[in-house]
Amino acid sequence: MVPGIFKQRLLKGLMWGLALVVAFLILFPLWWIFVSSITPAGELFSKPIRYWPRHPTLESYRYLIEHAGLLSKIGSTAVIVGLSILIGMVVSVMAAFAFARFRSKGLSIAVAFLLASMLIPDVVTARPLYDFLRSVHLYDTYTGLIVLYISGILPFTILILQNYLNDIPVSIEESASIDGCGFFQSLFYVTLPLLRPALATVCIVNFITCLNNFFTPLFYSNGISVLSTAITQLPLRDNMYAVPWDLVSAMGWIIILPILVFVAIFQKQIMEGIMAGGVKG
Repeated sequence: MVPGIFKQRLLKGLMWGLALVVAFLILFPLWWIFVSSITPAGELFSKPIRYWPRHPTLESYRYLIEHAGLLSKIGSTAVIVGLSILIGMVVSVMAAFAFARFRSKGLSIAVAFLLASMLIPDVVTARPLYDFLRSVHLYDTYTGLIVLYISGILPFTILILQNYLNDIPVSIEESASIDGCGFFQSLFYVTLPLLRPALATVCIVNFITCLNNFFTPLFYSNGISVLSTAITQLPLRDNMYAVPWDLVSAMGWIIILPILVFVAIFQKQIMEGIMAGGVKG
């Protein structure tokens, strides 16, 4: 065999081997969570370890629906996440358009502050935000949580959209203006269609971010229950394995499943949008 061809095949084989190892490290925990969720509690710690339960059951999911308020948690999560993404996208598009099309020292400072806010950990601002929400009667309300969720996704969304807008020639909007389009007509009928890939990307990423948000609903709400904090509300059992791992696994799988579906369907758009908008920034 020609040495060059052998080297290429060897390199390709090593890359496939590395990809399989990485895939195994990522997928095996997900598989184990799913198997644990359909394994009866009495079989979870049986020896030898079983990678598929002897008596698979959906009892954990039934318990979550009937006794842990799973459907109400899904409803609360859908309302908070849906409105946060919708309102956040509208605000982000307007802000990104202003930052990309209008140049001034004030706007540059505003962008710098906005991006710097991404570096501040949530725990640093937790106490003053907690006091502020209580003072304006937004603590433990849907409105308060939605505002906090929006504030969490705005910097990343504006960064991606602004960088994407920088690559769209201004001359297109100027041509639309010459043809008689007003400002908002140019924005909705010319700019937004060109922003579609970036909008799809940030919508997907923001959906995953909001769904995974654990700190905000845990700290700023007491009565509103969402999926990400539901694990903390599961009842303990009176035995040596007090943590109900079957219920925890079922709840974890319910949270993971929509994220997996979204990433599997839109992984190409996610990567393209991040590469186009984030790396250039």
